[in-house]
Amino acid sequence: MKKLFFFLGVALITVFASSCTSTAPLAVTSNSHNNNMKVGISRHTAVFGGLITTGDGGINAAAKNGGITKISAVDVKTTSILGGVISSSYQTIVYGE
Repeated sequence: MKKLFFFLGVALITVFASSCTSTAPLAVTSNSHNNNMKVGISRHTAVFGGLITTGDGGINAAAKNGGITKISAVDVKTTSILGGVISSSYQTIVYGE
């Protein structure tokens, strides 16, 4: 019985400590892409399945943060713990002039 509780405890800790991160392109425009691009980042975080949220993870917020008026590309990076039940974070990365 002790072994069962030990393995259940280890499994529970593993599930709660695990997280998933992914980065994906969201959009590309016909605006040129060069090495002197500005980068703007915005973040949105949700805790406990969205009960508590902070930040603005939108494209406009990211462009404003980077001083970008002409968007070339947009990427999104997501991170979640336990499938977003515990915590999830969305980061929008905008490239442009």
